[in-house]
Amino acid sequence: MRYWLMKSEPSDVSIDDLAAFPNQTVDWYGVRNYQARNFMRDQMQVGDGVLFYHSNCTEPGIAGIAEVSRRAYPDRTQFDPQHRYFDPKATLESPRWMNVDVRLVQKTRFLSLAELRARPELVNLRILQRGNRLSITPVDPRDWECIIGLLGDPKKNG
Repeated sequence: MRYWLMKSEPSDVSIDDLAAFPNQTVDWYGVRNYQARNFMRDQMQVGDGVLFYHSNCTEPGIAGIAEVSRRAYPDRTQFDPQHRYFDPKATLESPRWMNVDVRLVQKTRFLSLAELRARPELVNLRILQRGNRLSITPVDPRDWECIIGLLGDPKKNG
């Protein structure tokens, strides 16, 4: 089992949106970075843990816990000329972009970026590294356990 931090802009899909979706599941569409795509395509497995992270907002941070619920498959948005994530070089025969499905496990208390930065034990967490802008990053199991501990009992927080 692996662990991931996956960023979503709350104006696009927030943790509350995910909670309201059918089966509390969303296809993680729109990733247009090859390294992030490769994480989904080559490494993510059903059941992997996900830290659902709100980004590009007033206060970024972890808003919940999710899990990968479907392995990688072609991102539908790359084929839609009306969609902002359309890729004219992608074809059904040779898709360029993949996504996984992510299912909500639990909405948690909000764990801000500032709070993450204040924890010396999380110094190696990729999202805290200078220049890291990837929307999907692996999370070391020790960092996952630390963050889960900081979140407390998620069932009491959502």
